[in-house]
Amino acid sequence: MNDSIPTIVCHRCAAVNRVPAHRLGDHPVCGKCQAGLVPGHPVELDDSTFSKFIQRTSLPVVVDFWAEWCGPCKRMAPEFSAAAARLAPDFILAKLDTESARQTASQFGISGIPCLIVFVKGQEVARQEGAMSRDQIVQWVRLVRR
Repeated sequence: MNDSIPTIVCHRCAAVNRVPAHRLGDHPVCGKCQAGLVPGHPVELDDSTFSKFIQRTSLPVVVDFWAEWCGPCKRMAPEFSAAAARLAPDFILAKLDTESARQTASQFGISGIPCLIVFVKGQEVARQEGAMSRDQIVQWVRLVRR
């Protein structure tokens, strides 16, 4: 990581936190609400939180665009959670329900779900549609970040 003091937006209260890179593995918490900043499980985003979270978090963020009615999304959910545990603290994994966050889903042209997008400093750097296993998710994310 190039930033010596990365910024991480709290998924719960949206406060922007600065955490020294060498402390990311120490389970840092938000200075405002005490929520875990790199929780090792997917965080929930919506239309109101997505943009700030993606733009201001300097760690890479992997977002699962999904919907409740989607069978492959439901089957991939535990795999995505397991991948979050394996990828922390180098990555933050997040979920965005395309049914309740239609504005954000439309902004990114989501046409098939599940759809994973890797964002680095607010920019989309990779996209993958279709369900994957935890090992496939981890391998794909690490390959993207080389």
